[in-house]
Amino acid sequence: MSIQVIPKERQARGAFNGGEIVENKPIGFPREGGITRPYSNLFYWAYAEANVDSTIGLHPHEGFEIMSFVLKGYIKHFDTKLKEWRPLYEGDAQIIRAGSGISHSEFIAKNGAIFQIWFDPNLNKTLQQPATYDDYKSADLPVVQDGDISVKTYIGSSSPIELDTEGLEIQQLSFKKANWEKSISPENVYSLYVQEGQFSINGEAVKADDFVLVKDTATLKLESGSPGLVFMIASPQRPSYPTYAEMMQRRMQQTA
Repeated sequence: MSIQVIPKERQARGAFNGGEIVENKPIGFPREGGITRPYSNLFYWAYAEANVDSTIGLHPHEGFEIMSFVLKGYIKHFDTKLKEWRPLYEGDAQIIRAGSGISHSEFIAKNGAIFQIWFDPNLNKTLQQPATYDDYKSADLPVVQDGDISVKTYIGSSSPIELDTEGLEIQQLSFKKANWEKSISPENVYSLYVQEGQFSINGEAVKADDFVLVKDTATLKLESGSPGLVFMIASPQRPSYPTYAEMMQRRMQQTA
């Protein structure tokens, strides 16, 4: 079994609009610091929180599937295909399939918070496809009770959200207390962000804003005597296609 706990102070950092929006990034860009680089088909992961109402101006994306999950408050989204602003509230999610190119703008209300995560769906294919956008209300996403844990599913099971990125399962786990064990695939990597609480994951103590990577094991175990909230992504350790990060690494090695 391999488990790595990456506290907030060892994650990458970022900011927009002079600090109106601040970010800690489990997976950031090299210039931003942090110890984690892209892996599996996860390219980028940011937790962003607004200190005041703030808008990030229009900017472009290509190829990636970019999901935003509203954790607190509300946000608004504008892009060059919709040509209108769309509001999203706590628990909602959106996906930009950037394809051959799209530009978008984001508004985050004061004290609002989101995850923005970029998934790599095989850019060799998606760069040839038109961009699309969808959003989903929290009420449309399935929630089931699994022992001590309430499981909200964004990707997988009976969720209406579909991605081209292979092998993903995305869930939010909440509990008042927990002694919970789940069978998992040793071929996947499990990426967990602790949103609230102090508890243990496979015997390792974790706290709010810790990022946890679990792999090479068939069991995931949460133990807690108090409430907690954790966001979890399961993804293949080795996708069936070369990822953008792998292609860039090879290119750098060839030119070195």
